[in-house]
Amino acid sequence: MIIKRITKDDERYLSLKNEPFSLFGEMTVSRDHEKWHYEIKKYAIDLVKEQTFPDEEYNFSEIESNGFAIGAFEGKEIIGLAIFQDQWNKFLYLEDLKVNKAYRGQGVAHKLLKEAKEVAKSKNYKGFWTIGQNNNLAACLFYVKYGFEIGGLDTKVYDYTTQSGKYDIHFYYDFD
Repeated sequence: MIIKRITKDDERYLSLKNEPFSLFGEMTVSRDHEKWHYEIKKYAIDLVKEQTFPDEEYNFSEIESNGFAIGAFEGKEIIGLAIFQDQWNKFLYLEDLKVNKAYRGQGVAHKLLKEAKEVAKSKNYKGFWTIGQNNNLAACLFYVKYGFEIGGLDTKVYDYTTQSGKYDIHFYYDFD
């Protein structure tokens, strides 16, 4: 597997299709006076569903003007993609992180973030931040396992949408 920054010559790889992921539970977040806490609720097997995000139409020039992209390759096939956006603060925003279904659980996302960390440090960032929807439990658990900490909660973002009742958890990862 090769992990590398996406260049203009690699622009075609930005069209990596989104694949289904399992909605098998949710993360519930709370905060006391000192820190964030979470609980995991796993769904009964008959309530487990799959979801697929709509495919994006990433443009290399736009990505490069506001950040960068890292790809994971197996031969000439792209199997993972991470898109980052520059921010005003010292946390680089992880806009998108996806891995082909056949390669999930094999460390691809870890390798993408490891490579991105070096690029981010060269740009004087001190960490990453991203969001995970509370019912995308696999993503939320990945971020926690990787070392991200919960840093916020948005309970209003999906009001008046078909996703009403869901919320976004903000995750932060400090490089040091």
